[in-house]
Amino acid sequence: MTISDTFGDFTPGLSSPICGGFDIVPDDAVDLQNVTRAIVLASGGDVSVVLKNGDTITLPALTAGVIYPVRVSRVLAAGTTASGIKGLI
Repeated sequence: MTISDTFGDFTPGLSSPICGGFDIVPDDAVDLQNVTRAIVLASGGDVSVVLKNGDTITLPALTAGVIYPVRVSRVLAAGTTASGIKGLI
């Protein structure tokens, strides 16, 4: 049986629902496969990131299970204490 998608022909945007995701393994040298629309963590802590515009910052004391709407191009191993990081697109 085919699944119906009433909104399948709509153009996705930053305010539309998240349509995909992937596991993030922090790495100081490798960019993510996609720039994220948001991230979520299985275990809270600090997340050191390179944002889409190239700025490097540490997002301190993030809470597990919260969707954080950040456009991230890389998650750095150095400075990241959170785990189970997922990229949402």
